[in-house]
Amino acid sequence: MAMTLRLPTEDSLALARTAALEDRSQHDIVLIAIREYIERQGRASLIEQVMDSELPRYAEALDRLGQ
Repeated sequence: MAMTLRLPTEDSLALARTAALEDRSQHDIVLIAIREYIERQGRASLIEQVMDSELPRYAEALDRLGQ
């Protein structure tokens, strides 16, 4: 899928500098950033689901530990 990415000038310049420093294309830098973001969000969602399901199970013990 093709798409257009419009960046503010300072972000565009930072992207260009980063790509040049890493000897990569701007496209590669953006792809890496998107993939890392998706991976982080997936982990955060999984942790949240586990906490929602398991925290009530240990609520009393956690409350005692907090005293």
